[in-house]
Amino acid sequence: MLEERHLADLRFSDVTRALRALSSAYVERRESALADHRALDGAGKRAAFAMYYGPLHFLLIRHIVEQIGVAFTPGTIVDLGCGTGVAGAAIADYLRGLAKDERSDLRVLGIDTHPWTLEEARFTYHAFGLRHEVRRGHAAKTRLPADTSIVVAAFLVNELTDRDRATLLEQLKADSRKPRVERPRILIIEPISQRISPWWDEWAGEFQKIGGRADTWKARVDLPPIVRRLAKAAGLRPEMLTARSLFV
Repeated sequence: MLEERHLADLRFSDVTRALRALSSAYVERRESALADHRALDGAGKRAAFAMYYGPLHFLLIRHIVEQIGVAFTPGTIVDLGCGTGVAGAAIADYLRGLAKDERSDLRVLGIDTHPWTLEEARFTYHAFGLRHEVRRGHAAKTRLPADTSIVVAAFLVNELTDRDRATLLEQLKADSRKPRVERPRILIIEPISQRISPWWDEWAGEFQKIGGRADTWKARVDLPPIVRRLAKAAGLRPEMLTARSLFV
C-alpha cells in the first residue's frame, strides 16, 4: 500500500536520492532541517520518510511495547507528534491483539502540527482498520481526552524547544498524578544518541520518581522488502534498531 501510494508519481531512484538527503539532514543539519518541518519539503523526502522510517519505527515501537508488556485497557491512544501515525498504529495493533475480540472501545487520536503528516497518519490508521481521529495541534499544548488510556510520544521530544519540552514534562507529570481510574500510561521513545537528547537523564530521573522505568533497546527485526531495497540503494544499514524509552 505504501509503494502504491508514494510511487505513483515518483521513481524509485527519486525516493532513494531523497532518502540520502533526508538521512543527511537529520544527522548533519539537524537544527535547520527540523525548523518549520523543512526535512519534509518535497514529495521525494515525504515518500522516503513514509516508506523507510515509517516501517522501521513501527517495528521498533511494536517490539518495545511487547517487551514492556503493556496491558490492554479500553480508551483512546493519544499519538503526540504523530508523524505518519506509526506509533499509535503499532500500539493499537498490539493491544487489539491482546483483546478477545475486535474491541470497538479502542481508538487512536493523532496530533501533529504538519498538515501532510496528519493526512499520512489518517492513511496509516485506516490501513490498520482503527477507529481514529487526527487533529492539528502542538504536543505541549494538548489537553488529553477524558478516556485516554495511553499517551505515546515517539521521536518527538528531541524536536521540541527547551520551553515546550519543559511544559510537556510538567503536563505528563500532572497526568501521572491523576486518580488511578483516570491515569493514562505514558510512553516516551527517543533516539539512543545522547547528543540528540541531552535532556534525557533529567527526564529519566523524573519518570523514576513517579514509579516509571527507563530502558535502552537494541532489536533485530525482519525488515519489509521495500525497506531493504531502499536501505541498500541509499547505502544505509538498518539491521539493528535502537532506541531509548521511558514508561510509567
